[in-house]
Amino acid sequence: HWRKIRRVAPITALAVVAVVATGATIKPEDAQTNAAPVIAKLLQRYHYSKPRPDDALSSQMLDRYINALDPNKHFFLQSDIAAFEIYRVALDDGLRGGDVSPAYEIHNLYADRVRNRVAYALKTLADAHDFTIDEQYPIDYEHRPWLGTVAQMNDLWRRRVKNDILSLRLAEKDAAEIKETLTERYQRLQKRIDQRAAVDVFQIYIDAYTGAIDPHTAYLSPHNSENFNINMRLSLEGIGASLSTEKDHTVVRKIIPGGPAAASGELKEGDRIVGVAQGADGEMTDVVGWRLRDVVDLIRGPKRSTVRLSLLAADAADDGPRREIRLIRDKVKLEERAAKSSVIDVGAGPAAMKIGVIDLPIFYLDFQARASGKKDYKSSTRDVKNLIAELALQDIDGLLIDLRNNAGGSMLEATELTGLFISEGPVVQVKGTGGGVRVNEDEDPAIAYDGPLGVLVNRNSASSSEIFAGAIQDYGRGIIVGETTFGKGTVQTIADLADHVRGDDKLGQIKVTIAQYFRVNGDSTQHRGVRPDIELPAAAAVGDRGERSLDNALPWYQVEPADFDKARPTLAADMDYLRARHQTRVRDDAGFEYLAALNSESRKAREKQSVSLNEDKRRAEQKALRRRALTLENRFRESRDLEPLALPDGENTPPDNEDKAPTPLSEIELQEAANILADHISRLRGPYTTTNTTL
Repeated sequence: HWRKIRRVAPITALAVVAVVATGATIKPEDAQTNAAPVIAKLLQRYHYSKPRPDDALSSQMLDRYINALDPNKHFFLQSDIAAFEIYRVALDDGLRGGDVSPAYEIHNLYADRVRNRVAYALKTLADAHDFTIDEQYPIDYEHRPWLGTVAQMNDLWRRRVKNDILSLRLAEKDAAEIKETLTERYQRLQKRIDQRAAVDVFQIYIDAYTGAIDPHTAYLSPHNSENFNINMRLSLEGIGASLSTEKDHTVVRKIIPGGPAAASGELKEGDRIVGVAQGADGEMTDVVGWRLRDVVDLIRGPKRSTVRLSLLAADAADDGPRREIRLIRDKVKLEERAAKSSVIDVGAGPAAMKIGVIDLPIFYLDFQARASGKKDYKSSTRDVKNLIAELALQDIDGLLIDLRNNAGGSMLEATELTGLFISEGPVVQVKGTGGGVRVNEDEDPAIAYDGPLGVLVNRNSASSSEIFAGAIQDYGRGIIVGETTFGKGTVQTIADLADHVRGDDKLGQIKVTIAQYFRVNGDSTQHRGVRPDIELPAAAAVGDRGERSLDNALPWYQVEPADFDKARPTLAADMDYLRARHQTRVRDDAGFEYLAALNSESRKAREKQSVSLNEDKRRAEQKALRRRALTLENRFRESRDLEPLALPDGENTPPDNEDKAPTPLSEIELQEAANILADHISRLRGPYTTTNTTL
């Protein structure tokens, strides 16, 4: 136990912290010391994997906590990290005993390091900087060791300040604006640290503990519990987007269907929010380096009010061109998230086909209305069933269910939706902490649609989407097209900590993983996701994403298969034929060439390890990147008979392309999925007929 170590070895990290830290200190309060052992006990008792706090968990917890405080290695020195080793195998004992003081002692030293760095940055900001010399600023911190000396740290911060100045110069800010913006940015960094309370430190500390168990188990402080929607889904109630933090930036991870962002079409996944302004003409606030909660608070606001966002594209450098968008805050309307239908025409003449498409953004269910006995309660299954009937009146030849970016929702709806396409039978198996396996079945023998079926998925299709796609694949009922899905095959529940201790203290909540999904063939959707029968070419360029890329994700596992009969036992025999047709069609398709090029550019940007601090080189790189992106897009637009976009004339002036129609990137994959399904239909009908069609 670390307290025993302190008694026998007082000249340790604790002593170093007490001597070095000079600013205001934070100490744990009763609420945190009471909550810690309750969290440890609840997780050991109820978590699916029954984690036992031990030395290995303590060691990972320490590393995760240090990384959470200083992910870019801009504050702690090697000597600090070495001093923290006293806690390496002791944090688990302290957690069980309600002693969380190591978290606060480490944090207090961190806060002092931040104050020191901010003072140095403000001093360096006033210095003259030479942007003609060749030197680099490192942006890949994950594999860089902790710096050993104050001199090395000073040099890193000198280059950081120089890079911040250069980025704003390239964004056409003048010297006065640059000084004002960066002074506020650095001062705000210190202010955020100085304003942290005991509960904020505890949140970071327990996140390090729960993150060492699995990525979906998490502590919700009392403040975060009140903002449940933000912290459970990182969603912004005002604009309808999921955000996360990456290095110093707030990154758009997902556009929520039915929200203002989705309706505008201007906010994209991967965009980095670098500024937020209120109203039509409010001043733009620089939010680089802000914590996520503060950015969320700035973006949220009253319904029908205006918020403006300054954005950097996913593949742009930090000094790349920024664009500004305007959104009207609103609630995410259920009817706008509801299933919608359309029809795609494939082929021409006698070979022409109609492919019905049902876009399902989420598996929704009005539980309250259902429980109260209302007959017209809102349900994704009911809506899809009605849309199938409407599409049947249009004499469709096949049906495509679009689940791209569908993050899940009601497991009951996933089961019932599957039932629209199969006769009675098992749909998903669920294994809980007790070890028993429960089978959720479709008990209705009626089938709403028994024709040719396809399911379109991508890496953001998760949870209930994976249950549906996995069942359709296992039954051989339809063709799965797209990317390997997210791979979230676990179930979480929320426990209120106050229910497990005496008194009425508001201790917050714990979200805990309590079960795992399994397909009817016995395979888990966890980690591996659902692999499509036909993978679209852009998917290969993405690399590992989703659950399999997260630390401590629960492993893939198997249970015994359920007893089920395949609906289309011969479908697998046609896959080689369908894949060959697909590969021939897309090999020289400008649309897929464009998607692959975009993925390649994005991967290069992510893998970049440093940026030049030479202004001429950066301007040339910026211009080349814009020209390359526009050239790629114009090649695609030409193939679709769309008007080309203008290329930049000067080094720093982006072309005005606002009057041009947006490139329908999402339609490229949708059209090909329809082509694949049309090939399947032709195969079922006998003699081969050509079905190749492009947008």
